[in-house]
Formats: sequence, structure tokens, C-alpha cells
Amino acid sequence: MVPPQKEKRERPFQGSSQDADRLTKFFQRPLFLSLTIGIPFCIFKLLFGMIAIQVVNFPHHGVLAVFGWVVVIWAGADLAMNAGRAALDLAGRPAPFEYCTIAQVGAYVHMPLVFLALDTMLSFVIICIMLWSGWITLLSPIESYLWYAATTLNLISLSVVMLYNEVRKVRPLS
Repeated sequence: MVPPQKEKRERPFQGSSQDADRLTKFFQRPLFLSLTIGIPFCIFKLLFGMIAIQVVNFPHHGVLAVFGWVVVIWAGADLAMNAGRAALDLAGRPAPFEYCTIAQVGAYVHMPLVFLALDTMLSFVIICIMLWSGWITLLSPIESYLWYAATTLNLISLSVVMLYNEVRKVRPLS
């Protein structure tokens, strides 16, 4: 009896493992992370804050306007931090600060990633509030396109990274 032949697996990438390592490193760079996660989350926060300010015209929502301004300032600070991290990464320099204000607070207690995860959760809560409250319908056409762009960039980049990681698990490069 002849032993069964092993199937020859095709390599999922034409490049070398060094090329794959470069791609993995690119996905971990502050430039990529800021452009695909940080800045889209800042856009969600900013638009949420702006809508909270706008609904002040609704009866008894003055406190909401103050809250909206706090969120707008928070989003602006986070946007500056993400832009700074991306710019410093392009310049080949490490950033002396975190991606967002909440993670910066976490850095002071030596847990920036825990606080970054908290910021991520809050960003998802903001997205859910915008959707479930119906406030998303209050966005102007330009604001809607900003929301769509942030959503698209965030979700597509997440999917690409997840797909790449799963392919690497199934068909590791030698």
C-alpha cells in the first residue's frame, strides 16, 4: 500500500516571512493605529458631543449642552494626541504621551492599556447611544459622511488585521 501523499499547501503570500513581519509591524505602528482606530473614535466622540450640544433646544436639556461641550473638548484632546502620535511615528520618534486622555491618566498609574480599553468601551457606548437614541438622524449630511468614513475605516481595517492574523495562524510563513 502506498502512503497518501501530503498535500502541498500554497503559501498565502508571495513575499518572505520578513515581508509578513513588516506587515505585522505596520499594523502595530502608531500611524496605523491612530488613523484606523484613534481618529475614527475621536470623530464618533466629537459628533456625539456636537449633537448633545444641539439638542439643548429640546425642553429641559441644558445640562446636556454642558456634557456635550465636555465631550467635544475630550474628543479634541484625543484627536490632537492621535495626530501627534501619528506625526511622531512618521518622523521616526517615540511619543512621550498615550493615544488618548484616558490612557494618559492610566499611564500615571502604570496601566495605560487598561485605561485605553476603557476609552474603547466608552467609544462603543457613544456609538450605541447615537444609534439607539435616534440622534444619528440629527447629523447633517457632512457629519453623516464623517460618521460613515470613520465607521468604514475602523471596521475595514479591523477586518483586514483579523484576516491577516488568522491566515498567519493557519498558514505560517517559514
